[in-house]
Amino acid sequence: MPRFLHTADWQIGRQFGFDAEHGPILAEARITAVERLAALAGEQRVDAVLVAGDVFDAQTISDRTLRRLFNALAGFAGPWLMIPGNHDAALAESVWTRARRLGAVPPNVQPLLAPEPALLQEQGFAVLPAPLVQRHTYGDLTAWFDETDTPAGLLRIGLAHGSVQGVLPGDIDSPNPIAADRAARARLDYLALGDWHGCLCIDARTWYAGTPEPDRFKANDAGQALLVEIDAPGALPRVTPLAVAQYRWRAWQAELRVTSDADELVGRLEQLEARDVVDLQIAGQLDLAAMQGLQQAIGRAEARARHLQADLSRLQLAPTDDDIAGLQADGYLGEVIDELRVAQASADAQQARGAQDALALLAAALAQRRPVWAEGEAQAGQAQPAQAPQP
Repeated sequence: MPRFLHTADWQIGRQFGFDAEHGPILAEARITAVERLAALAGEQRVDAVLVAGDVFDAQTISDRTLRRLFNALAGFAGPWLMIPGNHDAALAESVWTRARRLGAVPPNVQPLLAPEPALLQEQGFAVLPAPLVQRHTYGDLTAWFDETDTPAGLLRIGLAHGSVQGVLPGDIDSPNPIAADRAARARLDYLALGDWHGCLCIDARTWYAGTPEPDRFKANDAGQALLVEIDAPGALPRVTPLAVAQYRWRAWQAELRVTSDADELVGRLEQLEARDVVDLQIAGQLDLAAMQGLQQAIGRAEARARHLQADLSRLQLAPTDDDIAGLQADGYLGEVIDELRVAQASADAQQARGAQDALALLAAALAQRRPVWAEGEAQAGQAQPAQAPQP
């Protein structure tokens, strides 16, 4: 019974627009994800690993990164079959031609750079590849599968990179189109797809594996590879998603109106771990104490998580009358606070945000200051010199 691992969209060499500490670590995680795939292929005793495009993020990756990728495959000695995707298309001069020129491609790795069947007689299947030879095409490169015969008794496996028409979001349906019924029309036992970065079942024989290491804030089941088992030609495949990812990318949105809302969010922040990459969007309003507590919780979470980006631009500081009274700000400072509170409600978003930030800074500074004048008076009262006796 043939069994293989289906993966895609490794995007080796991808750079992240995070800070100088976290970006390189997330880029390195893409290499280690491939090492885990190789180990997984060995553990599952698969016959081959099929990689459905975008092995590399760009044609211009360094020679060192290119060599490191192929070194990462060493954990599985069986066949690796790869096609180019839109990021690493098989141009006349490409990352693939450079890899061969450097002698970096191991003997068990087959880059399928032309639309012609690859026969794996020993493993029991034939692979029909649809490699991209340019970044964008507007014809269906899998159409040739329909008219192509393969030896009897071998499974027919399609390997392609593109957008299944009418299924994925409309704004990505034009480049590199793939017919939704291609598996049926081409008599495929399985169609292994790449380009969509999440794990997605199109039909029983057509799947996107998604990227093995998440790279964006979408809840699309990224971070997996697919174990595919097919008993015989014509039998339905058994597809099992297997977790591969090291990091969890999370998009959180919070609407805070009362203190309990903030307490709940603080609790979630306290649960973050070193494998979390989080985009936090907060809206609403909080009083001074809740705002300060939230900011402290965000600071603690930033130190624990791999990366936390928090957008508080739609969160307003709404100090209560007791908050303002507790700040003991009178005279000029009191007038400034009143003006900032009014400016927070401005229709001008930039002005409102500036007023909010200024009010938060001023309130925090006032809350932390010590009333030096009062302390001085107290000390003076306690250390009055003894009065000389009256004559």
